[in-house]
Amino acid sequence: MTFKIGDITIDRIEESCDIGSLPHVDFPDATPEALAPYMDWLKPFAIDPVSGGTIMPVQTYLVRTRHHTILLDTCVGHDKNHKDFPDWNQRSDYRLIEDLAAAGVTPEDIDFVLCSHLHLDHAGWNTQLIDGRWVPTFPNARYLFCQEELDFAEEEGAKGDTVYAESVHPVLEAGQGQIVAMDFALDDSIWLEPTAGHTPGHVATHITDGGQRAVMAGDLIHHPFQLPHPEWSPIYDWNPVMGAKTRRRFLESVAETDILVMTQHFPAPSSGHVFSRGSGFGMRYHGCDMVHG
Repeated sequence: MTFKIGDITIDRIEESCDIGSLPHVDFPDATPEALAPYMDWLKPFAIDPVSGGTIMPVQTYLVRTRHHTILLDTCVGHDKNHKDFPDWNQRSDYRLIEDLAAAGVTPEDIDFVLCSHLHLDHAGWNTQLIDGRWVPTFPNARYLFCQEELDFAEEEGAKGDTVYAESVHPVLEAGQGQIVAMDFALDDSIWLEPTAGHTPGHVATHITDGGQRAVMAGDLIHHPFQLPHPEWSPIYDWNPVMGAKTRRRFLESVAETDILVMTQHFPAPSSGHVFSRGSGFGMRYHGCDMVHG
């Protein structure tokens, strides 16, 4: 899926789209009873009608401005060790490099990598395994990291998580990492917004050109059923209470505006415009007639 924000071209590139757990396993408030009023629009788009599991893709956004070629999040990647996540452990069949090539971009063409946060499904292609060593996948890119997120990823690594060792430290060791503030502006078209909660250093990325606006929300919202209930936090939020507050504040800030919200885990088309509905929100999806909420 390719779309434009002014003269900026954005390609949504999906690495995978799997059927996950039953909603309440990861979102304790999303019980069958609580979800019943929304099933007419959740199925089959966002909840599998057979298994009842959540449908959540993993994807990246390729952003091409007049000056820069940027990746927003880098999915799971190849050869990564995630024993607690067998579906993502030691994968070798993902096609991000080929999909970038199909869009006319090589790894050498990437100028900046911006990870909303440093979880395994958002930072994996930061590096690749070459001759037994993890090396940056994008050799000419600057990888922008917030110190708050780096510290958290390193702490998680000390507890056994592999993301820092395999997907972050090799970038820093290669001298391609750049530490930036959580409200860093790359230029007049691209800037970060602090959205802590899912992780301490989580950021959203704003994009604007020619009077048009978009924002890539990362994991501050995971699933469409959080639109009517922003207070429903997943078990994998670092701070669920903060996450819920950040999510509501963010949705309030984009509702009833022309800002296109680009999500990481909503099924295709994954982007849309937020509107207010009662005490919650809904979304009109970009490029189609689908409405949720």
